[in-house]
Amino acid sequence: MENVVLKSIENRIGTITLNRPEKRNAMSQDLVRALLEVLDEFEQDTAVKIVRIRAEGKAFCAGADLGYLQKLQQFSEEENLADSRQLMSLFNRIYEFPKVVIAEIQGHALAGGCGLVTVCDFAFSVPEALFGYTEVRIGFIPALVSVFLQEQIGASRAQELLLSGELISASKAAELGLITSVVPSDFLEKSVLDFAIKLTNQNSGNSMTETKALLRSFHAKERKLALDYAAEVNAKARSHADCKKGIASFLNKETINW
Repeated sequence: MENVVLKSIENRIGTITLNRPEKRNAMSQDLVRALLEVLDEFEQDTAVKIVRIRAEGKAFCAGADLGYLQKLQQFSEEENLADSRQLMSLFNRIYEFPKVVIAEIQGHALAGGCGLVTVCDFAFSVPEALFGYTEVRIGFIPALVSVFLQEQIGASRAQELLLSGELISASKAAELGLITSVVPSDFLEKSVLDFAIKLTNQNSGNSMTETKALLRSFHAKERKLALDYAAEVNAKARSHADCKKGIASFLNKETINW
């Protein structure tokens, strides 16, 4: 788990860096655990007022680590459900995190990686980045993210993205409300830091925390029930023949013929 996530604190901004560039920052079990650990640290640290999530390499996050997911297909239903709930915990942790979370997207954010963007409060992206919930292309189901996405951008637009599996541009993502702003790559880091410092200096930390808690309280019971069900759907989908075929074909770089 060492170094899959890097952390730093400066100007009351806690930065979390996804550090698996060789795997396009795919979300392995270790990466999810490390993110949860750093979030716990940053929540307790009074030196942190804003959290920034960024990534090393060309991709922001390619989604689930498919090699790991393929191994999980051989595990028991209980083990798969436990793993699914861990990812659910990460998404929900960020969504309900008491401090503002900003995503700095320097490359593609796909499947679970796009889900990671969805649960952040603000997201700034380079124009070249592509976004999409591509799970249906490999026989998987975008179960967990569907709960948050519908809440963020509405049911009809969420349905369009989740059922099509299509990739969309950063400008389209901004138009849909999936991300906050599109920024030239040379100015991405500065734009995010300037925005974070502005929030830090101009806004009450308690007011931002309580406002976010208020917003998340809406539909909270329904969200919890939906997430519990989505975690079961996620775990069950892994053992379906379509998912096994899709992941194997993808890892073997074969065209999937549905």
